[in-house]
Amino acid sequence: MTPRGWALLALAALAAALLLAAALLIPWARPLAPRADQLAALRTLPAEQVARGRAFHAALRPGGYGALAVGLLVALALGLTPLGARLVELAGRPFGDHWVARAVLGGLAVVLVADLLTLPFSAWRQSVLTRYGLSTHGWSGWAVDLLKSYAVSAVIAALALLGFYTVTRLAPRWWWAFGAAGAAGLVLLLSFVLPVLVEPVFNRFTPMEPGPLRQELVGLAARDGVPVRDVLVADASRRTRAVNAYVSGLGPTRRVVVYDTLLREATPAEVTSVVAHELGHAKDRDVWAGTLLGALGAAAAVVALYLLGSWSALLRLAGVDSIAEPRAFPLLLALVTVVGLVAAPAQALVSRLVEARADAHALALTGDPATFEAMQRRLAGVNLADPDPPRWEYLWSASHPSTVERMAAARAYARETGR
Repeated sequence: MTPRGWALLALAALAAALLLAAALLIPWARPLAPRADQLAALRTLPAEQVARGRAFHAALRPGGYGALAVGLLVALALGLTPLGARLVELAGRPFGDHWVARAVLGGLAVVLVADLLTLPFSAWRQSVLTRYGLSTHGWSGWAVDLLKSYAVSAVIAALALLGFYTVTRLAPRWWWAFGAAGAAGLVLLLSFVLPVLVEPVFNRFTPMEPGPLRQELVGLAARDGVPVRDVLVADASRRTRAVNAYVSGLGPTRRVVVYDTLLREATPAEVTSVVAHELGHAKDRDVWAGTLLGALGAAAAVVALYLLGSWSALLRLAGVDSIAEPRAFPLLLALVTVVGLVAAPAQALVSRLVEARADAHALALTGDPATFEAMQRRLAGVNLADPDPPRWEYLWSASHPSTVERMAAARAYARETGR
């Protein structure tokens, strides 16, 4: 069988594995809170808070969707015309058109063009955050964080580009197989190293101080049977007033992180409710599940790109001879961008289902629906959430259930348990 035949077989196997993993790991059957309960919850929120949250998101939309549109247009302009290939050539020319220079510097140049053209929309977002009082670190802090983000992304991208195009040169007929394995391995590696190497670039993490709250949280994790390396506090207040907590890492790097703003704004019982939600992610191995799905998806994407690379019409548009050459990187980026946009609603749906399961876990673990609902009110108020966003936007990009959905879920739990 030819390499293309093996690639088709591999893609079918990866797609089947991805569908099976999604069927087994995603809580598809989780019911939504009744709409009547959601509307009842919405009526209990202060009208001024609701209006301010909606105004905030209305102010963000032009910049957010503008960045999305410009990013797509830039990717298509560079990937489906010879412009991208010429940019890669220009980046490699000072180094004798060496393939490493084309692969790394050319790839980074393509990404940089897209970043620079969408930079005004990032500044738009920062101006809105500042105007509404969510941002606390000013324009200089924003610029520093932006440069840090670019630097981290550049290092990861450079290593990925060098590895990918090294494989295409060493195994020109079978690079898709090694590339798929490498992409899956990279997803797994990043799940381990991001919490310990990248997150500290943007925040300082310190263990939560000894006291009743830490004792309660450690006891909660022990009661839940969830091994957690530590409960850390992030100095998020230096850049934002928003409150949050999350779980990250795998195995020995797993930790629960609480924003210092959450400790300042919320009551101890509300903090416990938030951490119980994060323990739900750990209990159900959501990071592992996300890593597995991401690894399978990345591997399938590499194989699919190889197969698409034989489509001569695409290659002619991009002005390249092969999808495996560095000059074709803009074409790869354009294809990935389009696929990402098409897949966005499905990814958002999966995220909402997983978050709803973690909410249910928090309610069952704490047995305190009143505090859970109070915490959702506080999150919405401090973070300027739209408690009941437009349906189209919710389906397109919402990664969490809406505030009114979460409040309604707490009320349903209270009815069912008599609490």
